[in-house]
Formats: sequence, C-alpha cells, structure tokens
Amino acid sequence: MMTPKSLLRHKLAVSSLADFTGESHFRRIVSDLRPPQDGETKRLVLCSGKLAYELMEARDGGGDPNTEVVRIEQLYPFPSEPLVKRLQAMPKLETLVWAQEEPKNNGAWFFVEDLLEECLAEAGFQGMRPTYAGRASSASPATGLAKRHAAEQANLIAAALGHSSPAQAEPAARRA
Repeated sequence: MMTPKSLLRHKLAVSSLADFTGESHFRRIVSDLRPPQDGETKRLVLCSGKLAYELMEARDGGGDPNTEVVRIEQLYPFPSEPLVKRLQAMPKLETLVWAQEEPKNNGAWFFVEDLLEECLAEAGFQGMRPTYAGRASSASPATGLAKRHAAEQANLIAAALGHSSPAQAEPAARRA
C-alpha cells in the first residue's frame, strides 16, 4: 500500500483494531468524520486520499456546518450505487465538487466527471453538474517550489470548500 508519510502521525488518520478484523471490509467510500446534520449538506466535496483530511480541517476551521467531505477510495469500478444513495439523503444539496491535488490533466477528474453527473441525475439532481477544484493542467505533476505548492494547495482547498481564496500565487514566469 502506498501512502504519503504525512498520514503516519496525522491525528485524524487512525483506525481501530475492529477496522481490520471480523466483519470489516474495504470501504470504497469513506464518510466524513464530522458531517453536517442529516439532510443539511449543501456542498458535497468528493476526493481521494490525504486531501480529505486537509479539507475537513479547513472546513472545521472555517466553521462551515453545511459542507461534507467524502473520500472515494475506489475509482474503478466506480461506486455509483452507494454514491447515489448518499446523494439521495442530501435533499438540500446545491453543489458537488471533485477535488484533487494532481493537476487537472493528471488526476481522476476526466474519468469521474461523467460518472458524477450520471450519479447526480440518478439521485434526482437533474441539471446539476459537478465542479472541479484543483490545480490547472500541467506537464509536470509537481511545481518544484515548496512556496508555490503551498499557495496552490491553499487555493484548491478554498475553491473546494467555497471559501474566499487566498491571493493567487501565479507568478508571471509561470504564465509565460
């Protein structure tokens, strides 16, 4: 199993012994650790991996009671049926966001976009389209500069949560 080292000591990335024994199984969809009250979700942010923890911390820090962060841990076959059930339990849903750390052309967005739209339609959200929150398309999977990476990460988290975005860190050299 591959995982970033940052999760080894992360206070939210913990499991109980019961998660590995008995009737436990691989979870294709992992629920928010502190979701909104039942039926109160207005913004659903889907992502995979460690980004979920950063999104939940930023959401909680911003005091947002109506945003739910859900991890999609199996992209293929896509868990459409359980996702549709979750969407049907969100009557106040206004926005569905796919968030990813990878540049737009390197992550799962182009694969999941149509699948998410189908799930929304099947759940009764006709005409609602998923939105993308993440880095712009790039030939490289990483910026190469820690300061630029941190600025891009802050911007994608703000975009995913619908919070005001920090100042854009888009130097003129990158635009050229």
